[in-house]
Amino acid sequence: MADVLLGKAVPSGKLTATWAKRYEQYPCASSFGYLNGDLTKDEYREGIFVGYRYFDRCALEPLFPFGFGLSYTKFSMEPQDVFAVEDGLKIKVKVTNTGDTFSGREVVQIYASMPQTGEEKELQRLIGFEKTPEIAPGESCEVTVFAEQKNLAVFSEKEQAWIVEAGRYGISVGCHSRCVQPAAFVRVDETTVLEKTTNSRPVSVSEMEIPKGDSFFWWMDSALGKSVQEITFIPKKEEKWTYAVEPLKDIPAEDLLPLLYGNITQGTSTLGSSGVRVPGSAGETSEALEEKYGIRSLIMADGPAGLRLRQHYQVNRENDSVYGAGVLASLENGFLEKEEEHEDADTYYQYCTAFPIGTALAQSWDRELLREFGRAIAVEMQEFHVDLWLAPGMNIQRNPLCGRNFEYYSEDPLVAGEVAAAVTQGVQSQKGCGVTIKHMACNNQEDNRMGVDARISERTLREIYLRGFEIAVKKSSPAAIMSSYNLINGVHAANDYQLCTQIARKEWGFAGLIMSDWNTTCFDNCSTPWKCAAAGNDIIMPGNSNDDENIRKAFADGMLTEEIVRECAGRIFALVRRLDEM
Repeated sequence: MADVLLGKAVPSGKLTATWAKRYEQYPCASSFGYLNGDLTKDEYREGIFVGYRYFDRCALEPLFPFGFGLSYTKFSMEPQDVFAVEDGLKIKVKVTNTGDTFSGREVVQIYASMPQTGEEKELQRLIGFEKTPEIAPGESCEVTVFAEQKNLAVFSEKEQAWIVEAGRYGISVGCHSRCVQPAAFVRVDETTVLEKTTNSRPVSVSEMEIPKGDSFFWWMDSALGKSVQEITFIPKKEEKWTYAVEPLKDIPAEDLLPLLYGNITQGTSTLGSSGVRVPGSAGETSEALEEKYGIRSLIMADGPAGLRLRQHYQVNRENDSVYGAGVLASLENGFLEKEEEHEDADTYYQYCTAFPIGTALAQSWDRELLREFGRAIAVEMQEFHVDLWLAPGMNIQRNPLCGRNFEYYSEDPLVAGEVAAAVTQGVQSQKGCGVTIKHMACNNQEDNRMGVDARISERTLREIYLRGFEIAVKKSSPAAIMSSYNLINGVHAANDYQLCTQIARKEWGFAGLIMSDWNTTCFDNCSTPWKCAAAGNDIIMPGNSNDDENIRKAFADGMLTEEIVRECAGRIFALVRRLDEM
């Protein structure tokens, strides 16, 4: 910070959310969370019009637009060429540092202006971005940005498919969403189905009518008749993603049941126990199968601003065992519940790096920096013997009043997905380290987060709130996904077969582990333990005796089948083997 203030370092960050002049400008501002007087449900009435999509459509002047950032120098951008490739577009842009004093870096942002026919669409959306290297005053560099074809697609509920509609798309280049210039017109002659999907649960959401303001930044009309490049793009049907699960066959199914919930230690509360092998870790999978079957437990540490561990812990002098702590005592270094002091113990200390919060990291728009951050996280995971980092958090910043926005990346799903993919690639490039992208999905408010029902159209769910997760899964193969607390259209995410199995596994090809958020089964009107496994949510964390009792009864009664138990256990064992082989 001192270097920036003294001019020794040149800032190059860009906002990943729109800053309004006043809160009331945001869509559904008066009915978000507790403001609507009903914490049992929240209707996503704005539909796909989140953040800059809404401000653009309504021609609202923000205080700071999406993608905006300041620097000690200035840059110009000149589109050089736009050409179609097999699965998308490539846009070449010449970037020049027009200042005379400071070297600096710029973010090249590519937007597509959508044809306003067929499905109702936003006026423009981000379809790609790249950050330049450092450019000296008066110097230039050429940047090529790739925009995959699905970034031009809309989800059709009628067709139950992702489609690229026929029409004319305006491709623009700029330094933020309100400072763009035309690069090319892209013509799609025939509507193309990219991917068919499975039917979702129908839900009735009374979406608000979004006014259409005078779009003062809308460049397509003014560009007509000028020498703007025009190309034809022919979308291609996308290959079907597949996943394989090898059921765990050689162990009696009843012996596998402890794998479906976290490790249960003696004397813990109904909220379960935190990790013991790494004191202060968030939890561990079951150790019940270690001695007999050799399936070790996985150790998980919370994130996302680095690893969260207890700064100190006590070890019994006589038997060299660590004194455990409950979930509350482990959180925030005992701020929520004071840990008991033991006279017969020695105290040990452990410290982790406090890295920048998620929003700050995303505002770098720098994939390689994010990979470097991921590698740094992995160094500490290896140091403390942590298998899974419970991060990155990548929910959409739907409204500025969400209490966990600082952990999340952006209001835009492309940014969220690309950032999460880069962080995941960094962490998982190191031996034995895995990430857990979270919270899938619609964890966009903290009010009654375990009981609120997010009422949302399938199109909005897929285009805005699941799209980032899809990008991260397909680009970086994260080791695990964490489901969210809330309900989605009447079903808790951890109990949602459509979400965990149909979409994540059968559509995206996700082959990793899905776990619950912590204590999602512990309170009234929350997730049902056995239904988690039935949905494809493999593990309930951190696990407690009630989970054990409920799952065993469901298995005995035939509600939870042996096939499902073996599939969930198979995914857990596969991840243990994958991390150990690394």
